[in-house]
Amino acid sequence: MAPKIYKSPLPAPRLYDCSLFTHLFSSKDSSDVGGFPGTTPAFIDAVSGTTITRAQLKNFAFSLGQGLRTKLSAERGDTILIYSPNSLTWPVVLFGAVAAGLRCTLANSAYNARELAYQYQDSGAKLIFASEDNVPVVRQTLKDLGLSKTEADKRIIVMANSLQWAGGPSVPIKPELHGLLTAADLLNFGSLKEEEKFDGKLAHETVYLCYSSGTTGKPKGVETTHKNITSVMEIVKVGFPQMKYNEDSMLGILPFYHIYGAVKLLHFPFSCGVPVVIMTRFEPEQFCANIERYQITCSLIVPPVLVVLARHPAVEKYNLSSLYILFSGAAPLGAALAKQVGDRLKSKWKGRKGDVKILQGYGLTETSPTTHLIPVAEAERKVGSIGLLLPHLEARLVVDGDGDGDIDAAEGQPGEIWIRGPTIMRGYLNNPTATKDAITPDGWFKTGDIAIRDAEDYYYIVDRRKELIKYKGFQVPPAELESVLLTHPDIADAAVIGVESAKEATELPRAYVVHAHPEKVQTEAQKTAFAKSVQKWTEGKVARHKFLRGGVVVIDIIPKSAAGKILRRELRERAKQELAGRDPAADVKSKL
Repeated sequence: MAPKIYKSPLPAPRLYDCSLFTHLFSSKDSSDVGGFPGTTPAFIDAVSGTTITRAQLKNFAFSLGQGLRTKLSAERGDTILIYSPNSLTWPVVLFGAVAAGLRCTLANSAYNARELAYQYQDSGAKLIFASEDNVPVVRQTLKDLGLSKTEADKRIIVMANSLQWAGGPSVPIKPELHGLLTAADLLNFGSLKEEEKFDGKLAHETVYLCYSSGTTGKPKGVETTHKNITSVMEIVKVGFPQMKYNEDSMLGILPFYHIYGAVKLLHFPFSCGVPVVIMTRFEPEQFCANIERYQITCSLIVPPVLVVLARHPAVEKYNLSSLYILFSGAAPLGAALAKQVGDRLKSKWKGRKGDVKILQGYGLTETSPTTHLIPVAEAERKVGSIGLLLPHLEARLVVDGDGDGDIDAAEGQPGEIWIRGPTIMRGYLNNPTATKDAITPDGWFKTGDIAIRDAEDYYYIVDRRKELIKYKGFQVPPAELESVLLTHPDIADAAVIGVESAKEATELPRAYVVHAHPEKVQTEAQKTAFAKSVQKWTEGKVARHKFLRGGVVVIDIIPKSAAGKILRRELRERAKQELAGRDPAADVKSKL
């Protein structure tokens, strides 16, 4: 029986086979960059107001690309690693590397030395671009890998705090970083005459390596191609609210190292001629202040930002009337939360023409990322839906996700959503087994998410097959945390699950541990004290988004199957009883 394949109801745009740099920066004449005047602002530093125009960005990218070749002997196909919070330097480094034909792997700026070392080695990166604050971690990483300080420092390029190179404020570099090459230094070695070409079949070469955590614990390098990125930019334009040149502006708070921020803030707005105001990270007061200061019309967010907007006094303090679109992704958005924020903003702006639309989409790192978007006109009627399938993509809802995909879900019934199309990754780097498990021979990517589709072609995510915990859009693999916990001298066994927090609008990692010396934790007070010490100990071992914010519980034995597999369902049921309606985040103070 032929599989039941769903198509997009949206019109299909033209797709391209070329370098993403060519796609974004090609010029019709000397005054044009990517279809818009070169004098148009492209990126703006929120704090100082320092602005890079489209033409300046292209020139900076060509200069940095030449610097990579001349000063650092980088060649087409080499990989650089970027390890920094958001900054005005980010797009210059990223597009400069792409112009030179390099690949970029984007690392979580909160990674510790151990986590960074894995991505650095697995990706095959030769050079590391790091913020001033992150250089000590890089040095520790390279030291742990056996490099001398002299050799390590040759591989580090500092994304310095100073914006003098862009006409902004000059800030002295930290004394301990003197002697290191900076990204600004690389702008002084001439300029590429043109970008490296990736036309035709070459468009299927890898350009980005974002890392997606798996239930096996070790993150996997997702090979995203030029074709993936140029395609997702075009199909998103069909489903996303129309971005108008010289009218719209975006506020960029999502981390650029995440595929959601990388594509939707560094690539997509630029392709629409819309400037992005860059914030280093989300901070409620500054978020609202920047909307007022820069007359922001659209911001891409994650659900925890809406939690803040539902409560924070800054919403009342600043004039946010320019804002028309809040687009949520990376984690499920609840209908109740969307309505709560919408109602608050609506009551504040009585008499204003049009309400703020709170929209949701869906996608994964492996799908570059966006596959579904909800149209503006249906924001309220279809609240809770991830929207319509984007053009050029196909979808299936499969019941036997672990099998051959022979059983399709009945109409209106749940099934694992499989996606096929030009935005599906090339595969997992150095991991053919994982690639084979994720992508079928006929090109279907198995998302691991369970969805239903209604009679109007709208999809709803209802569950997840995979065991990954999603904390504020970041993936937290239980197995990785378990492996860290098992290195604790007083822990004999451990299991980690996600517990839902309505307060924080996210899942929180919660650990169950077995004490190696049960006689030491006989009383509840002893168990509580040990659990808190484990929570604190873990914070020194992992990135912030992996902290055990859902708590630590001491138990006698970890429930497992006969084959030794952790029975997480039993632990989830146990957690429900333990919490008994209490939000796990009740005692947690966390920042996005």
